[in-house]
Amino acid sequence: MSARNNNKLPGNLPQLQNLIKRDPHSYTEEFLQQYNHYLSNVRIFKLQPDKPSKELSELVMFLAQVAHCYPEELSNFAQELKELLFSHHTILNSDLRMTFCKALILLRNKNLLNPTSLLELFFELLRCQDKLLRKTLYLHIVTDIKNINAKHKNNKVNTVLQNFMYTMLRDSNPIAAKMSLDVMIELYKRNIWNDAKTVNVITTACFSKVTKILVGALKFFLGKDIDEKNDSDLDSEDEGPTVRDLTVKFSTGRKSSKNKKKLEKALKVLKKHKKKKKAEVFNFSAIHLIHDPQGFAEKLFKELEGSKERFEVKMMMMDLISRLIGIHELFLFNFYPFIQRFLQPHQREVTKILLYAAQAAHQLVPPEIVQTLVMTIANNFVTDRNSGEVMTVGINTIKEVSARCPLAITEDLLQDLSQYKTHKDKNVMMSARCLIQLFRTMNPQMLLKKDRGKPTEASMEARINEYGALDSKDYIPGAEVLEEEREENDDGWESASIDEDDDDDEGWIDIHHSSDEEQQKEVMEKMKSMPTEERKAKAAIVSASRLLTQDDFKKIRLAQIAKEIDPAPSKSQKRTIEESSDDESKGELLSLRNIERLHKKPKSDKETRLATAMAGKTERSEFVRKRTKLNPFASTTNQDKRKNKNFMMMRYSRNVRSKGKRSFRDKQIALRDALLKRKKQLK
Repeated sequence: MSARNNNKLPGNLPQLQNLIKRDPHSYTEEFLQQYNHYLSNVRIFKLQPDKPSKELSELVMFLAQVAHCYPEELSNFAQELKELLFSHHTILNSDLRMTFCKALILLRNKNLLNPTSLLELFFELLRCQDKLLRKTLYLHIVTDIKNINAKHKNNKVNTVLQNFMYTMLRDSNPIAAKMSLDVMIELYKRNIWNDAKTVNVITTACFSKVTKILVGALKFFLGKDIDEKNDSDLDSEDEGPTVRDLTVKFSTGRKSSKNKKKLEKALKVLKKHKKKKKAEVFNFSAIHLIHDPQGFAEKLFKELEGSKERFEVKMMMMDLISRLIGIHELFLFNFYPFIQRFLQPHQREVTKILLYAAQAAHQLVPPEIVQTLVMTIANNFVTDRNSGEVMTVGINTIKEVSARCPLAITEDLLQDLSQYKTHKDKNVMMSARCLIQLFRTMNPQMLLKKDRGKPTEASMEARINEYGALDSKDYIPGAEVLEEEREENDDGWESASIDEDDDDDEGWIDIHHSSDEEQQKEVMEKMKSMPTEERKAKAAIVSASRLLTQDDFKKIRLAQIAKEIDPAPSKSQKRTIEESSDDESKGELLSLRNIERLHKKPKSDKETRLATAMAGKTERSEFVRKRTKLNPFASTTNQDKRKNKNFMMMRYSRNVRSKGKRSFRDKQIALRDALLKRKKQLK
């Protein structure tokens, strides 16, 4: 009887691999035989490196699997593979090249390879015209760097790889440069390389001549990488069960407390795993880590002026420049005249361009520059010849610009725009009233007297500083409340007294004091009549003499809120207008909703209404009772056939004629015939 083929160890590599992993010393001779076979195949491969070799592929994977069992014999195995790949990767067969890469990944996972040299080789291999290979290498690079920095940041390896990636971004091969950029962005999103060096390396990609690299870098800084977000969502759905799956699993059986506890535990585990997989992303933290935002913005604006890219790419560049100007409060005065060229109602994506104009405004820009921008918006958008939506968008943009740069609008223009508070279009009316409300809290003196509303303490104190004036205080506004409370406690405190004449041996203690609410009311009433200078002095004393607790800050905030609610004191009391309190935080970035905000939905045109009506209609046939035959091949009745016949064929039929309304004469004749027939029957 012949021996089985699968027991021939020299020819059955999987079985030999399994036996070697169990007992390496017993199969050293068989291993050396296969290793010599591998060396002979390598010599043949070097003669014709472009031809496929299945035998060499099997031997390479076999040696990679058992490399940890014979470290001395295979000490040069990884270096040989790296040299073969580096020398012949452009002409290698795709399957053989993939096998070599998988073998090196396997050796790296067994910690038999230095990560730096291997990752540098893989970055070189990204130049290959092999999409599957690039995807495999991309996943390994990201995973390997993540594992290297799992326990602690390995700054030595990170520095070497970041310097190498900086050279790869300037590589002549656009595919390799784009993959390097994707790797850095992915590592930043996973909070592995979230340092300033990575961000500033990515800034160099914003000046690339390759559109894909440019768009990838712009999306990174803008936080708009929608495609990658969708891909990650799909991956997360494929990776494991969802909440619905677990709910169905534990709810289909008999309801019991045991199943309920199992479901709760499973949901906790699922939530824990999702937190591990999902990396925390900071939307705009990358913009804050740029070393030289002024130089970066100037260089990017120069590229924008001479760019021949698509309009969508130019829009992204404008968006990034406006964010840089607004967040870092930069001086880039040529950007405002550039963006004014696009501020026309008929311009494509004009609402986004208006958003960029508002984002680029800040309080350090000279007023005359921003006033020109605001006047352009007012002249082109806020006119009666435009529709209500166009006027609304224009007023909303002026409002957002004024909120960021209060000196951007003149008093005459503000009073003209406030006249639209009685406009027939509700959207225009509400936008104008929002603008009025903004200046009621910011600088009511610029409004007409009738538009200032009921004066409050906060509105009387509000004032916009002149351009270049320093708004600094040596005290905490509102801290005078704490000084007043202390005086009230010192004056109003009555010591506890014990009624000695009481017959009760326990001795009750009677404490007389006012409640906290009553005390706060008294303090606020006393502050209303206090002069401003005295308030400042008391606030300065409190700020310098004590450390404030969280409760103290809470009381100060309540006092500042009360200023906006309580009416202003009468004119008989002398008050000086002081500088306004802390400015309202406007946020770093605006939303497109702030510009396109419509308080009333516009009326739909005929085509839209018709499409909505047709979409709402349902097929009535699904509500009709369906009569099915027991035998589908059975014949139909005459009644069923009559339903499908033409009316002209049935017009003289008795059944059709009887449906019509009979005349009075026909009824008389029918009644006479019926009576005669009955009479004959009785005879």
